[in-house]
Amino acid sequence: MSYYADHGFEAVAPNDLKARPASPAVQRFVVEGVGPVSVSGMPVGGRILLAHGAGAGHLSDFMRQFAAMLVSQGLQVWAIDFPYMQQMSEQAKRRPPPPVATSVDHFAAWYDLLAPLHDTPLWLGGKSMGGRVASLLATQYPCAGVIAAGYPFHPPKKPESLRTGHFSHLSVPMLILQGERDPFGTREEVACYALPDSLRIHWLTDGDHDFKPRRRSGVNQQVLIDEAAIVAASFVRAQ
Repeated sequence: MSYYADHGFEAVAPNDLKARPASPAVQRFVVEGVGPVSVSGMPVGGRILLAHGAGAGHLSDFMRQFAAMLVSQGLQVWAIDFPYMQQMSEQAKRRPPPPVATSVDHFAAWYDLLAPLHDTPLWLGGKSMGGRVASLLATQYPCAGVIAAGYPFHPPKKPESLRTGHFSHLSVPMLILQGERDPFGTREEVACYALPDSLRIHWLTDGDHDFKPRRRSGVNQQVLIDEAAIVAASFVRAQ
């Protein structure tokens, strides 16, 4: 059996998704022509299409906990794997992501499929690379807003290579949930950036790129992931 079949994913056609009733429990599908998706929660407070980071898919511990807490706060979460991650999972072999524009196009295909399924506006979001992809797509699509967990402002140790140029083209609200020690953009570094008024940053105490704090901080990763999701859900509901 394939990786996704082993994890309970059901093969469906795109048109079949509308006939599937929303459920608080996780439902997992491999959508023909698009890819794997896990959907959970009821679209009470909002809906979000969530993308993973470069090195781990939407079934990682981080993504599962983040999604589960969003659901507990009244959001419906659609978490997807990009095609390169699908291949990586099936072949159990690491591979780099494609050029970011390729992932943006694939995310757009998911948005086009999911946006019409319910009247509730669809947000875009993601972890690290996924958050960057979401924010890039938001400059092209009329989504409700963007949630980014651990935004990669720049590659580690390359603070001059900023990935913020498109922020000025955002016309929707965006929330970045960032660890204070994130090597992709620390609190001290980001304080010097010129960012649009529509973008808000919530800092997670002593967190790194995966929201892992040092022991002496008095908090742990699970607490910070939950905090990030609670703040994100509140931000969505407030718009």
